[in-house]
Amino acid sequence: MFDPKKFTVPAAKPLPVVLLLDVSYSMSGDKIENLNKAVEDMLDTFAQEEKMETEILVSVITFGNQVELHVPYTKASQVQWQGLRANGMTPMGTSLKMAKAMIEDKETTPSRAYRPTIVLVSDGQPNDSWERPLKDFISEGRSSKCDRMAMAIGRDADETVLKRFIEGTPHDLFYAENAGQLHEFFQRVTMSVTMRTQSKTPNVVPAPSEIKLDGGSVKSATTEPTASSDDEGYW
Repeated sequence: MFDPKKFTVPAAKPLPVVLLLDVSYSMSGDKIENLNKAVEDMLDTFAQEEKMETEILVSVITFGNQVELHVPYTKASQVQWQGLRANGMTPMGTSLKMAKAMIEDKETTPSRAYRPTIVLVSDGQPNDSWERPLKDFISEGRSSKCDRMAMAIGRDADETVLKRFIEGTPHDLFYAENAGQLHEFFQRVTMSVTMRTQSKTPNVVPAPSEIKLDGGSVKSATTEPTASSDDEGYW
C-alpha cells in the first residue's frame, strides 16, 4: 500500500565543532579583537559549507572571569555572534570539565554525530586544577575520540598543557607571536573541518600536509602521526 509518510528526507548528520577560548584579562586589546574576527570568519565559511548530508554544529565555551557556555550547539548559519570581552583569570580546567560533560551527554552530542573537533586557544597558564580534567578529557570516554587542535598565543602560554591536549592527534601545536596570526590558525581549523564535510569519510581527519592555506602559513611544532577512523559507528 502506498504510504507517502515513508518518503522522508534523511536528517543531516551533525559534525560538532567546540571552541574552548581563553578570555582572561591578558587577552585584552588586539588579541580579543582578532579572536572575535577570526571566529566570525570561520562561522561565515562554515555556513557556506552546509549541505543536506552534513551540518556543522558550533559551540563556544569561554573561560576567564567565569566559565560560560557562550554558544550552545547551533548550526553555523544560525549563530548570532556576540563579541567576546576579556576579563578575569584562566580557569582552563573547569572549561575542560564543561566540554567533556557536553560531549559525554548523548542527548547533547548524539551518537549519530561525526567525530567532534575541539579547539583550545590560550595565552596564559591555567589558574585552577587542570591535570585531572585534561587527563580525563584526552584518555577516557567519548571525549578521547575527538579531534583536538590547540593554539598558544604569546610567550606566556603554557605549552606543556596545550601540547598534552593534542597528544595522539595529527595536529601540531600552533603558535601566535602576534595577534594577527590568530586568523591564520582559524583558517586552518576551518579548512580541516570543511575538508571533512566534503569527504566520503568525514570521521577521517586530514593530515596537516593536506591543508593548504591562502596567503600565509602558521608556525608549528613537530607533527604527530595521522589518526583515522571508519566513517560509520564512530561512537
